[in-house]
Amino acid sequence: MRTYESWTPEQISKNGNIHRAHALFSFAWFHAACQERRNYIPQGWTKFYEFSLSDLRAGYNIIDRLFDGTKDVQWEFVHGLLENAIYGGRIDNYFDLRVLQSYLKQFFNSSIIDVLNQRNKKSVFPYSLSLPKSCSILDYRAVIEKLPEDDKPSFFGLPANIARSSQRMISSQVISQLRILGRSVTAGCKFDREIWSNELSPVLNLWKKLNQNSNLIHQKVSPPSDRQGSPILSFITLEQFNAIRLVQSVHQSLAALSKVIRGTTLLSSEVQKLASALLNQKCPLIWQSKWEGPEDPLQYLRGLVSRALAIQSWVEKAEIQALLSDTLDLSELFHPDTFLNALRQETARAMGCSVDSLKFVASWKGRLQEAKLQIKVSGLLLEGCSFDGNRLSENQHDSPSVSSVLPCFMGWIPQGAYGPYSPEECVSLPVYTSAERDRVVTNIDVPCGGDQDQWIQCGAALFLKNQ
Repeated sequence: MRTYESWTPEQISKNGNIHRAHALFSFAWFHAACQERRNYIPQGWTKFYEFSLSDLRAGYNIIDRLFDGTKDVQWEFVHGLLENAIYGGRIDNYFDLRVLQSYLKQFFNSSIIDVLNQRNKKSVFPYSLSLPKSCSILDYRAVIEKLPEDDKPSFFGLPANIARSSQRMISSQVISQLRILGRSVTAGCKFDREIWSNELSPVLNLWKKLNQNSNLIHQKVSPPSDRQGSPILSFITLEQFNAIRLVQSVHQSLAALSKVIRGTTLLSSEVQKLASALLNQKCPLIWQSKWEGPEDPLQYLRGLVSRALAIQSWVEKAEIQALLSDTLDLSELFHPDTFLNALRQETARAMGCSVDSLKFVASWKGRLQEAKLQIKVSGLLLEGCSFDGNRLSENQHDSPSVSSVLPCFMGWIPQGAYGPYSPEECVSLPVYTSAERDRVVTNIDVPCGGDQDQWIQCGAALFLKNQ
């Protein structure tokens, strides 16, 4: 409605072209959908994009020129400009760009705009809206006024339970902001032993508790040699080495902080930076530079220790060549994407081919017939829809925002080989490291029964469970 309030009657009724008026309605709906999806980050869009009135004006000019003449309407021209120059020019995430492309195909095509050329046919807009056979702005405003007061998520292709996901993300943000507000304003600026002791004791106590029953902080580990024959074994031994090094580095920094608080050591600039970050509920940069984990320091420490302990069993299994026969949880790794690449290299060696000639596939039907090496993966979570192992299904209003996915087999097969599913019945979904959708591990084809655009628009994505 805001869009139609910004347009004059003359802008809609120009040349008395009904097709043009319908195209402008499609464009107004498209613009509103792009803006409204920002209320559902990271499922609507993965981040906030600055779609504005300047985009609206530029898009209007494109539609205006499109119908300025008697030539056939070139919808590819509209798709290209809106995708590459205007709206898509702001988007830097491949999966967000797929959503935009899906909208462009849905709203700007001859089957919607040119339906009036067909005798006795009504112009039926998506979502069962009937567009008026006129160029009057009042008629289009009347259509908009008949819409429900509250925007239905289905108007933007989003699932019925999107509010649950949105509330979960908003509540976690509010909690972290409240923690920051609860901090002393001067706590990070200057050293105050009492404030530092009170505010930082939860971090120090958690670290002590996490390391009670393990020898990670005292474990001696030597750098892995380059003589490892297997890329997978090389990766896992390096992962273990870096994990123990990181645990011991974090321990040294927290031990130095503890000594300063107890008064046995003088305050240094490194300890000052560490304390300042922790007092502001932020993960210190020196930690993040070694592993890009959660922003919350307590979650970071939990994730660090749980992964460092889990990787020990990975090394033991890999050394006796039992790793690939076991069910694996990729969330136990610091770099799951690198592990999948190591599997790719080892598969290429076993098959005597180049790594570029392989493609990544997943199967819920059973073992992969074409894969020389494969892994069974568990612990995946799905947001945006549900999956029973056979095909995707829509979420209902009372569906949980996140559901677990059955274990599947993953592996690399030759590019020309047939995968477990045909391309027409699958949609490629991203696998993220966390529900924040900031880092992609890989993409996998999931059977959806067709209509790929539906699952692209609903923001469906897989991610690894939290450790």
